[in-house]
Amino acid sequence: MTDRTAGRRITAADIAQAVGVSRATVGYVLNRTPGQTISEATRRRVLEEAARRGYRPHSAAQALARGRSGIVLLVLPDWPMRYVVGRYVEEASLALDEAGYTLVTYTRHVTGRGRPLWESLSPEVVVGFVPFAADELASLRAAGVSKIFPAAGSRLGPEAFSAGTRLQVEHLYDLGHRRLAFAASPDPRVAELVEERLLEARRTAARLGLTPVVVRSMDHDHDRAAAIVRTWHEEGVTAVVAHNDDTAAMVVGAALRSGLSVPGDLAVVGHDDTPLATLFTPSLSSVRVDVAALGRRMAALALHATDGQDRPPAEPVVDMTLVPRESTLGTGRCPASEGTHM
Repeated sequence: MTDRTAGRRITAADIAQAVGVSRATVGYVLNRTPGQTISEATRRRVLEEAARRGYRPHSAAQALARGRSGIVLLVLPDWPMRYVVGRYVEEASLALDEAGYTLVTYTRHVTGRGRPLWESLSPEVVVGFVPFAADELASLRAAGVSKIFPAAGSRLGPEAFSAGTRLQVEHLYDLGHRRLAFAASPDPRVAELVEERLLEARRTAARLGLTPVVVRSMDHDHDRAAAIVRTWHEEGVTAVVAHNDDTAAMVVGAALRSGLSVPGDLAVVGHDDTPLATLFTPSLSSVRVDVAALGRRMAALALHATDGQDRPPAEPVVDMTLVPRESTLGTGRCPASEGTHM
């Protein structure tokens, strides 16, 4: 007899037909549904047939039946997946795994041509790293997703990270620098984040009575980067606030290739305190962001929505600490770190 199931997935309907019982009976047995009057003989035949034919339950169908999938979908912006975002995802994934949930990430690319993952994944909760646009919220609700974060009043966007720039400017001011520049990343994907940090640098400089912060975008072209650094030096700039540690490393490298000393002629402070900050020579002063705590907070939001666990504070608390190193202090000096949270 020809096996009509060859080459395709075995379903509960196939098991029901082979055993001679209803599809509902198979479902009750395989899902161990309580309160059913199914004989032990029938139950055993269903389980034996399922094992013989290698039956594997359809996870999406099971999720629909239970109203649960055990999946938390984290929607990421189209940012470079560097150290900070990676640590955030790692910590959130670990916290959810310990509670029996699986974290799946999905990046919203600027092209927007792909089908949103929430339309096919059946997640229990969808969490946005930054707030959702109106059309995305409509799409989420149309897909049957009711547990969505961040909701109104819960925002984790670029402005949540701008306080670190204040620490950068204040650190340089305390060291006696009065003419600052801001080194921006040329990556268009982080343009909003760069703008937030630049605005904070200018606000802090104005509050401290400094001259306006000048800004240039740094790229990986050595000659252009060196020309920018030489121009800053000629204009009297003595310190640079860098968008992140990669940008800080580019500025330091350009300064050294131009014959300038760091921090003697030009002090440089980075942001994010990535491993590069300690591996680079000279080591980079940088702002350390407790993204692990933010990842745990995201997991707590998801677990509150699914299991009713205690809800974390309505607004995220971003703890930041400035870690001073050789790129602003030189060698032999290491004052206490400066910290803040918002």
